[in-house]
Amino acid sequence: MSLHRSLKTQPTALNQHRNVLTRTERVARLKGKGQFKDGDSPLGLVKVGNRQVVAGKKKKAKDEEDEEKK
Repeated sequence: MSLHRSLKTQPTALNQHRNVLTRTERVARLKGKGQFKDGDSPLGLVKVGNRQVVAGKKKKAKDEEDEEKK
């Protein structure tokens, strides 16, 4: 079975965010949450969200300008 092109992450230095997790990644996340125990079947797993968090821009430049004026 081949790997779908959207799941390939090459080159490794430029890994992109993937919405689709492999089964082992899903099991690892569920174990971390306590929703998957040893001996449970890895088939028919619940959905696991994989959202990329984007940090907002800091307003540090304006704060520094205000402090310099004072």
